[in-house]
Amino acid sequence: MRFLVADDHDLFLKGLEFVLKENYSGIDLVFAHSYSDIFHILEKDHNFSLVMTDLAMPGGKWQDSLQQIHHELPDTPIIVLSAVFDKEIVQKTIDLGVSGYIPKTSSNMVIISAINLVLSGGVYIPPELLNSKLQTEMNMDSNQNSEQNVLTPRQIEVLEKVAEGKSNKVIAYELGLSEGTVKLHVTAILKLLNVNNRTGAVREAERQGLIKS
Repeated sequence: MRFLVADDHDLFLKGLEFVLKENYSGIDLVFAHSYSDIFHILEKDHNFSLVMTDLAMPGGKWQDSLQQIHHELPDTPIIVLSAVFDKEIVQKTIDLGVSGYIPKTSSNMVIISAINLVLSGGVYIPPELLNSKLQTEMNMDSNQNSEQNVLTPRQIEVLEKVAEGKSNKVIAYELGLSEGTVKLHVTAILKLLNVNNRTGAVREAERQGLIKS
C-alpha cells in the first residue's frame, strides 16, 4: 500500500504519518508540500493506492490542481484533508473526482475509517458537510432505506451500469448526473447491500433479484 500525502504544514504531516503507520503495516508514504511537489512526483511515479492532500496549498489553484490529479490518476482515489468547512466547496471537490473530504479536526479513528471506506470504493463526507443539494440529487430517504433495506430506482439504475462495467464518469454522462453524485450513490449501494466493493454489490444484487445477471 502506497500513499501520496501532501500538506504545507510539517507538523500536520508528521502527525498524519504517525497515524497512518500505526494503522497500516508496511505502508509506503511519499510526501509533498505543495501542488507543485505533487505534479513533480507524478511526472515520474503513478504507483499510488491513494492520494491525500490539503486543499489550500502553494503551487496552484485547488480546483485546477484536483482536476489535474484526477486526470493523471483516474483510478486512484483522492482524499482532501482540510480545515475549510464549506458545503459548496465540498460539492465542488466531489464533482472534480475527489472520493473523500475529511476535516482536519477529525479524530484519528474517523480519519482511518474514512480512508478504509474510500479504499473500498466508497465516498466519505462528514454528515455536517453533506448539503441539501447532494441529498436531493441522491433521492434518498435514510429512514425508509434503513427500515426496508431496499434500493431506490435511481440506485438500481446506477447499479445496472456498474454491472455493465462502466466507470462513474460514463455512468454520470449516461444518467445525466454529476460524477460526484454517482460516487455517493455507489457508496449508499455498498452500505445497503452490506458489501465492500462494486463486484460484491453486483453479485449481491443479482442474488436478491434486484438486477438481472
